[in-house]
Amino acid sequence: MTNAFVYVTYIRTTPEKLWEALTEPEFQQQYFLGVQLLSDWKQGSAWKMVYPDGRVTDSGEVLEIDPPRRLVLKWRNEFMPEVRADGYTRCTFTIEQEGEMMKLAVTHEADGPHKLIENVANGWPLILSSLKSLLETGKGLSRPASKA
Repeated sequence: MTNAFVYVTYIRTTPEKLWEALTEPEFQQQYFLGVQLLSDWKQGSAWKMVYPDGRVTDSGEVLEIDPPRRLVLKWRNEFMPEVRADGYTRCTFTIEQEGEMMKLAVTHEADGPHKLIENVANGWPLILSSLKSLLETGKGLSRPASKA
């Protein structure tokens, strides 16, 4: 049984700009709530998600890379022990041209129940809305204040 979260958005940009936003730390920091994904972006290479203070939030391996169309990451949370214990998930980014827009589909999946899939269902919509905002207006979104 696969457990998956899928999010699709349409962004007015080019495939090259969208790919750059997904793989370049300077872009990521502007829409990914302050973190960067660090890797040399080659198949089989390691990657990690890092806060400005050096804390690693998530990590994994580049399973597939086909610029500017497809990126598949093996993904594990590193800072929540109960989520880390569930092991790895897969996150697939697919980019397709739709007229003057790019269709970006993000599929984050696990074989069976996995706490990370529950968590990303809250995170990906904000991150991808911020990415869309950054590419279309030049400014990403900031994390909304927590409700007390």
